[in-house]
Amino acid sequence: MAIQDLNFSTQARGEAKRKPRASATNSPYHRPGAGSRRVPDASSPPGSAHPAPAMASSSALLTGERLVVFLFAARVAHAAPAHLAAPLALLAAAALAVEVAVDRAASDPASPLRRFRTRPGASSGILLGATTLPCVMLARLIQLSRILPTDPNGPEEFAYLEMQYWAVSISCLSVLAFFFWHLCQSTNNGVSKTLKYGSLLVALYLMTFLVFLLKTDGGLLRMGKNAYLLFHGVAAVILIKHILEKFPSCSSFGEALLVSTGLILYFGDMLAHTLSTIQFSASSEALIHTPGIRSEIATVIQGILLGLFVLPLLYKCSLQVWVYCQSLGKQRTQAVVKQAENRIGSGVFYVSLLVALLVLVPSWTHLVGLEVHPFVWILNYMFTNSHGRLALCVYWVCVIYVSIRRFYSISKESTTERILLRKYYHLVAVLIFSPAVIFQPAFLDLAFGAAFAVFLILEMIRVWEVYPLGRTVHQFMNAFTDHRDSDILIISHFSLLLGCALPKWMSSGFNDRPLAPFAGILSLGIGDTMASMIGYKYGVLRWSKTGNKTIEGTAAGITSVLAACSILVSLLASSGYILSQHWLSLSVAVTLSLLLEAYTTQLDNAFIPLVFYSLLCL
Repeated sequence: MAIQDLNFSTQARGEAKRKPRASATNSPYHRPGAGSRRVPDASSPPGSAHPAPAMASSSALLTGERLVVFLFAARVAHAAPAHLAAPLALLAAAALAVEVAVDRAASDPASPLRRFRTRPGASSGILLGATTLPCVMLARLIQLSRILPTDPNGPEEFAYLEMQYWAVSISCLSVLAFFFWHLCQSTNNGVSKTLKYGSLLVALYLMTFLVFLLKTDGGLLRMGKNAYLLFHGVAAVILIKHILEKFPSCSSFGEALLVSTGLILYFGDMLAHTLSTIQFSASSEALIHTPGIRSEIATVIQGILLGLFVLPLLYKCSLQVWVYCQSLGKQRTQAVVKQAENRIGSGVFYVSLLVALLVLVPSWTHLVGLEVHPFVWILNYMFTNSHGRLALCVYWVCVIYVSIRRFYSISKESTTERILLRKYYHLVAVLIFSPAVIFQPAFLDLAFGAAFAVFLILEMIRVWEVYPLGRTVHQFMNAFTDHRDSDILIISHFSLLLGCALPKWMSSGFNDRPLAPFAGILSLGIGDTMASMIGYKYGVLRWSKTGNKTIEGTAAGITSVLAACSILVSLLASSGYILSQHWLSLSVAVTLSLLLEAYTTQLDNAFIPLVFYSLLCL
């Protein structure tokens, strides 16, 4: 690969010499904003173009997506204590005000936010993006509060989880302030009434946060913990700005908000765990303390992901050093230089990958208490009392091989709609993950982490065209894309994997809701798939005049998930689990999740499992 192509920019990716993807805007089946269920519409103009920035702005204050998100947040807030529910309500109201202002400014050519090109066909999604993770953390708090009277470590874990709730809320609020600041830069409309309401809600939220700080032990004197929380907000703004600038047309504002706040929360937890473990000074434990003992699987996964996220920085710095050294050498012809850059740049990538995995990862895991090398630990875990794990691996390899070979040939030769082809992958996810959740739940956590690491490495190789695998990986991945993938990033496989993995990872600690680990598998593998197939083949009644989702499809999705839950309850009961959730609450969770799938234009694989998981925890 060429050194000048290293930069994560539109120009670098747009000038890459590869064939255009036929599965995005070039696909004959692509329609802007197309969801998982479509009904033939003769009045729709074929092949309409989408200028950037494309954002499906809505002039109405109350849309279907906003109503469902409001009901979701209200359901979580209703089950929470008042001092935790009030901040969520203020955050949701502020997010709604900012989203309305952003949607109204989308048609203004002078809007400062037009510098950020969002995914074509998607609404801003700010309300959904700003409320999802706070609702997840609040639902976990509600779930953990049920064991406080009986668990001696419960209060400590509850206090840390409450701090994480405030951290992710501050992150979302900071991003809203970032959008608010850009909107205020508009010279045409001045400060609208919506923005005035939004600024008032932001101020009220800050007052609520100050009250929380005053009530904690030590009050405002605990500046270290306060700085830790505010660090999340600053880092989230920096990260979302980087995502929107370096990866244009890859995500909506809401999707970028979810990714940025989620990553900051995850690595903020790693930082807290590191500081709590090393205790390098007398005040380190007072600064931040993570309760309990973390599992070795969680430590290995966090270490590997840390190394892979540091890899781009290590790779870029190594290439810059090499370019500087080359500039001191003799001048050569351009053809010779380009060939050397391709080969040596690829070599630098593989060396950087080895350094990250074999040096950086074990350094961090040893720092936090894992004595052996993480890859040695994985081998020992795989081959110690491993009959069930090895049999599961053989089963996974067979299913993945058959499905990829079958679907790859279908995508190349058949006229099957990509919408239906994507749903077949969801069914494959059910076949792969369901047995593991029941019989090998701990091993599935590790397998999810390994699969995510492999996806990250392959995507880096594809984006940077690392020789000799870059073009081959791109051609292979190109056959499995849909309209939500851009020319820069292919995210469909990431969203499906994480949609199934996140509910399972978050259920690894205390969990009195046996269906919660299945939230991603049920909502994506069963509900979304059945809704798409039934809606596509038999759907007539649409939820809205402009949408493609049908009432028949949603009804089929709700029915199929409830039927799958009843089967799962029977299987789990035979394994010793007891369903501690009322069927009415379960029905509300399923219905709201499938209604969100029907109305949202956001990346449903990312949002729906988190929404469903939050509702199952109540």
